[in-house]
Amino acid sequence: MAPGTNEKQPADTTKDDERVTALRRFAAAGRNWRRARLAGSAALLAVALTGGAIAFGASRDGGTAPVATSSAVSPALLASGSLDASIAALQAHLRTQPKDSDSWATLALAYVEQARTKGDPSRYPQAQKALKRALQITPGNDQALSGEAALAAARHEFAQALTYADQALKENPYSADALSSRIDALVELGRYDDAAKAADLADQRKPGVPVFTRYAYVRELRGDVKTAQRVLQQALSTATAKGDIAYVSAQLGLLAWNQGDYKNAADYYARALTADENYLPALEGRARTQAAMGDRADAIKGMELVVSRYPLPQPLVELGELYEDRGAKGDKAKAEDQYALVEAWIALARANGVNADLDTALAAADHGNKAEALKAARAEWARRHTVHTADALAWALHVNGQDKEALPYARQATATGYHNASFTYHLGMIELANGEKAAGRASLTKALKLNPGFSPLGARTARKALEDSK
Repeated sequence: MAPGTNEKQPADTTKDDERVTALRRFAAAGRNWRRARLAGSAALLAVALTGGAIAFGASRDGGTAPVATSSAVSPALLASGSLDASIAALQAHLRTQPKDSDSWATLALAYVEQARTKGDPSRYPQAQKALKRALQITPGNDQALSGEAALAAARHEFAQALTYADQALKENPYSADALSSRIDALVELGRYDDAAKAADLADQRKPGVPVFTRYAYVRELRGDVKTAQRVLQQALSTATAKGDIAYVSAQLGLLAWNQGDYKNAADYYARALTADENYLPALEGRARTQAAMGDRADAIKGMELVVSRYPLPQPLVELGELYEDRGAKGDKAKAEDQYALVEAWIALARANGVNADLDTALAAADHGNKAEALKAARAEWARRHTVHTADALAWALHVNGQDKEALPYARQATATGYHNASFTYHLGMIELANGEKAAGRASLTKALKLNPGFSPLGARTARKALEDSK
């Protein structure tokens, strides 16, 4: 059904504020909502969001929930306002050319990216409808199959994403979207050796920013930070579109932040925001870097801006922890509001077909129902074995007092050489809980040396644990 006929279309650019307001209105009762044990009521959430102008019925991550790697849509679409403009243009085109299967597939990919970047999972059913239309018009359309792969990945159905990517590559071995989605799926399934081979193949067949960033991430996961940095710097040197510059600069900023190199991280985020002042990962990264550098006031202001626009789980949790760390009058309640919003987002995501177990495990372990965190972490581990799911399961076991079982998972999370201070901190705390004092102290020291500001609450806890274990 062409846009503008009988299918209800989203107000892509005019309703974002109302969407966020509706989500906040629903979660404003978050404390009562949780006390009433209505956290799983997706139907109530749908009513609240529909009241806020989301056409719920009609309309990844690492970490939205986003997956850890980059999006399937060309980063050039992410320049300020260009994604919404592209969607509007595609909708207008399809009103007059409803049999254009490639445009239906492109529209679907844009919806997936819009959902990922704006924290609005209600776009996923729209993407599914557009992809179904594309494949009805042209069975075997490689762009549509690539879109199916991207949608499955966004919903955290990575085995399905891999299947669709392979199908697309049979139709078109040089599809940049399919090559990229295949890398994403293998990474998120924990098949890192296969992901490295897929990245090499993609680099041979279709070099470019989407492939370069994935190539770098695969190397980073295996502890090869120098190669990751070199590849990203090369990608940035060749980038000309504002969206590409913002995207790659933010990736470099995150890589630098993970190594505790806050000055370079700040510089890269500044470069990203020069290219696109509204680029969400750069806004979030800048606030995170400011917090690590001790500039709490600007960090809170910056993260408040991020979540006011796009209330995604990770920045919501980070803002809540910044409030807790500040500890001013009213900050405890403000923090609880952010954690309630995470629960609201997870319910919305699940209502739109997103597997949100990893988000649940990560948020609930420290700021919610610990038993639910463990249940979700076990479910996610049963689906895929990655460093992120190993870490989530280890920490969920730890907060539930099951430290003996937690230790092997914590060690697995750090076994690839991935430089992640949070993972190493979790390992250290679990080692201490198991009575391995020397190992625990060494891990906590390593985490703080790598990235001393990895978390406002986690870093403080690590320092206290070191002091207490002398």
